[in-house]
Amino acid sequence: MTPTQLLNGQTALVTGASRGIGRAIALALGAIGAEVVVNYSNSAEKADEVVQLITASGGSAYAIKANISKEEEVDELVKNVLSRSAHIDILVNNAGITRDGLLMRMKRDDWQEVINLNLSGVFFCTKAVARTMLKQKQGRIINITSVVGLIGNAGQSNYAAAKAGVIGLTKSTAKEFASRGITVNAVAPGFIETDMTKDLNAEEILSAIPLGKFGTPDQIAGTVCFLAANPSASYITGQVIQVDGGMVMG
Repeated sequence: MTPTQLLNGQTALVTGASRGIGRAIALALGAIGAEVVVNYSNSAEKADEVVQLITASGGSAYAIKANISKEEEVDELVKNVLSRSAHIDILVNNAGITRDGLLMRMKRDDWQEVINLNLSGVFFCTKAVARTMLKQKQGRIINITSVVGLIGNAGQSNYAAAKAGVIGLTKSTAKEFASRGITVNAVAPGFIETDMTKDLNAEEILSAIPLGKFGTPDQIAGTVCFLAANPSASYITGQVIQVDGGMVMG
């Protein structure tokens, strides 16, 4: 089997896949043979563009709108995927938002919106997809967390709490699902060149990164593909893989 066929016959659901890291992940999974479900919440145009790029390269993909912070929409999303594709082999919990602000000035809504999408959304999607994966006795779940969930960051208490929660959720579900052939891992990006980081103080941040540069969405996507497709990754579960240029060690 060639590298481009590693995921032939498998269906991958990627949340928040219309832009940034999610877009790169969807394209990368499509390039190695997966049928990719491009989940989005706002921009149908951007989601359709991802689908077109995958299909133009000979792959298979389709887009479905759903706000994953709402359990009923997640259940409907998974129902639609199973109706169309019959199975879900890979889940990438990528969708996320930021609502930055110092703790003493943070509004309750800004706290709750980040927790709802970045943490509860991972719970809703994992629970919904696990039902079919448990029946299949196989599956790979990959949660996109952040180095902020490991070390915290001033002005991001909501985001850090949510991403730290994703790490705890990853480890707990990995233990629950391991006996049924399902692996659950997390990827923790550092500072990646996306719309979410374009307005940051680059000089200050780069001084804290041993490799001295920002990462790219493709580098995160490559790590996800390893966990999703490489046979060697079948013995990896409950782990947090940091892709951060050496920013967080130990």
